[in-house]
Amino acid sequence: MSDETGTPTGPRPEPIRFFGTTWVDHDGGYAGRRAAVAAGSLAAAVASCLILRFAYEGLAIAAVGGFVTLLVVVMFAICSAIAFRRTWEGFTERPDPDTQASLRGLLAIGFVGALLAYFFRSLTEAPGEKLHRQEYEAARAEHTRRASRRTGNPSRKRHR
Repeated sequence: MSDETGTPTGPRPEPIRFFGTTWVDHDGGYAGRRAAVAAGSLAAAVASCLILRFAYEGLAIAAVGGFVTLLVVVMFAICSAIAFRRTWEGFTERPDPDTQASLRGLLAIGFVGALLAYFFRSLTEAPGEKLHRQEYEAARAEHTRRASRRTGNPSRKRHR
């Protein structure tokens, strides 16, 4: 599937963050990258939880009251749950850009949930690999279908 210049024709796979295009054939250190992404996202989630604990202790030292402390804890829990779900769904279907933009602040607050979703998905595949693979296979099938179509004017064919 290449032309005279040696460049490949047809669709090219879309790179995934931290993986590039190694997800296509699972080569180029794919397994190591997956392990590194899983370890990195888990370490970042643990570090984030420690930072949130310091923030919680700061609220306790400031003696802001039980209601404010409860409000902050519930806010982080709900935002993390929403961020986890949105990130997890983003691995299987393209998110709506307008909705993503409107939820940007909420997703930033729930960063722990997004990191955990990244960790759990990287245990089975590169995050977003399934979606990218479906799109890439569909594009390749469409390219093959278009490239194998009959060309030329049938009325100009020589009859034997």
